[in-house]
Amino acid sequence: MLQLLHENSRRSPETIADMLGVPHEVVARLIRQLEEEKVILRYSAVINWDKVDANRVTAVIDVRVTPQREFGFDAIAERIYRFPEVRSVSLVSGTYDLQVVVEGRNLKQVAQFVSEKLSTIEHVTATTTHFLLKTYKADGVIFDDQEGDQRLVVTP
Repeated sequence: MLQLLHENSRRSPETIADMLGVPHEVVARLIRQLEEEKVILRYSAVINWDKVDANRVTAVIDVRVTPQREFGFDAIAERIYRFPEVRSVSLVSGTYDLQVVVEGRNLKQVAQFVSEKLSTIEHVTATTTHFLLKTYKADGVIFDDQEGDQRLVVTP
């Protein structure tokens, strides 16, 4: 059921129930329960911002931190995700510890966020910023999918 909602949050409980072959009331009750338990946090649309908003810059920032005793990475991650510019924060494996996605109106605004807010946080030891240039696929949705003849052109 969760996968069906994730694929299309506009599906009604009745449609989901029909797809799963269960009573509508069961699906409606389960959705309410999952919302109350904070398993379902929000319903949202996937939007191709490149087509509607030229004044938007997205950056993925890799952040290396020194974990805090008794709190690990959680306290630092919380401090970072409280900034309004931050869209997501994830603990990752590898050379860096956190991956932070930030949005701003322009490159300068994102750069100022990194230099004045993010890199000045105690226990942040390094950052690497990657600016997103184009999105091809997000949340399972292919952007600008060319539904045409996919055959290769053969020339003599």
